[in-house]
Amino acid sequence: MNERIRFHLDEPVDPVIARTLRQHGVNVTTTAEAGLRGQSDDAQINFARAEGRVIVTHDAEFLRFARENSDHPGIAYCHKTRR
Repeated sequence: MNERIRFHLDEPVDPVIARTLRQHGVNVTTTAEAGLRGQSDDAQINFARAEGRVIVTHDAEFLRFARENSDHPGIAYCHKTRR
């Protein structure tokens, strides 16, 4: 199987991460690029489902969603620390 994981960055995730991932050949979209800025978590999930993308997020609410639902391509949660 030669499929690569495709990602979607949730709104709070710094867009610099998308640029860096792309430099390494990773297929990634951002909330702003998808026209989802200010939209609900459900809108983000629906986009990820339709596109077959794993959501990358700092939002712990997605962990609740992942626990209660299995009909999504995946959720990668990264706790954001303040400097």
